[in-house]
Amino acid sequence: MFQTLIQRLLQRRHFWRYATFSEVAELYISRTMRLFALRMIAVFTSIYLVQHDYSLLFLALFWSVFFGYKVLFSWPSALIIARIGPKHCTLISNILAAVSMIFLPFVPQYGLWALGLWCIFQASSTCLYDLCYLVDFSKVKNMEHAGKEIAYMNIFEKVASGVSPVIGGLLAFVAGPEVVMILAATLFLVAAAPLFKSGEPTRTHQKLMFRGFPWRTTWRSLVAEAAVGYDGFVTGTAWTLFMVLVIFVGDGNEVYVKVGLLSSVTLVAALLASYTFGKLIDHRRGGELLRAGALLNSFTHVMRAFVSTPVNVVFANVINETATTGYSMAFTRGMFDTADISGKRIVYMSLIEAVANLGNALGALLLAVIIMFVPDEGGLRLFFIISAFVTLLIMTPRFMLYRK
Repeated sequence: MFQTLIQRLLQRRHFWRYATFSEVAELYISRTMRLFALRMIAVFTSIYLVQHDYSLLFLALFWSVFFGYKVLFSWPSALIIARIGPKHCTLISNILAAVSMIFLPFVPQYGLWALGLWCIFQASSTCLYDLCYLVDFSKVKNMEHAGKEIAYMNIFEKVASGVSPVIGGLLAFVAGPEVVMILAATLFLVAAAPLFKSGEPTRTHQKLMFRGFPWRTTWRSLVAEAAVGYDGFVTGTAWTLFMVLVIFVGDGNEVYVKVGLLSSVTLVAALLASYTFGKLIDHRRGGELLRAGALLNSFTHVMRAFVSTPVNVVFANVINETATTGYSMAFTRGMFDTADISGKRIVYMSLIEAVANLGNALGALLLAVIIMFVPDEGGLRLFFIISAFVTLLIMTPRFMLYRK
């Protein structure tokens, strides 16, 4: 039903690729369902651990291990995808994600054992899925209108990311966070189903080799992607911890609703920005958009260091959502073009996935080091200021697409 609705809404605007639009529609609906499940629990995992008396230093070190494991799992993920294809690997990743949700509710009883098992299954799932999505979408996109297709994908992502924290927060407040985990596990299992109405978009049983890889034309994008990953940790994990420990300290289960609402109020800004930015990218303005978005994003991190009220949080979230949407869409389009011309799509995407997780891990480690010397609130505020300079590296790739 959802796939039919998407096709009716968008297919008339995609007449140039009628023969293969169904593949993009499959990706739209599958990713929307996956993100709906993921965003329901991703925002609340740190909150859940804070409520069970895990310290900020422990959480920073835990997330560094989580993302460090994903760095190591990036290459095995690439080998599996080359062997059986991204769609079959998406099914595997969703099963792993569903299994991971079995362990999180047992953290209060079994501590590190349950948390470690959740970490392994969830990190393996997200690493495998992210790489599957990059390979699949970069293969089935339309060359001439990829900016518009990325915009539509971004719109569906933002709807899922905007609505799910509110629903998850309300469920966690009314019925407890464990109910959210059960619902997320169910959605993970269902999310891969739409993909199997068509075949694999890439050859299976491929052999991956680094010989002949175009390092000269890709290394800048890899450095920038590490900064993108770092930025993801700042905005996703560190900012959530700041809201819980500073803005809504002592609010009990109400904090799930409040953080969910504040994570969702940026939805309108994100939707408007997505379509506009997609048109800019297709008109060869992606390079300018990438730089402007990165600068505005850096400014937002400075703002976060001085936030003290929920109103300030909303203001910072709206600006950050606009900035992140701009630079991420422009970066994604340039990255897909680089994958096309590299001749080694899966190898390049596996490196992208590895360095993104490396950036996340380094961000978590930096926060841990800062917290050792400047505890809690002060350490978080200092971390945001430092992050404003680190994330300027997002501007550094020189994608060939934007030089034309």
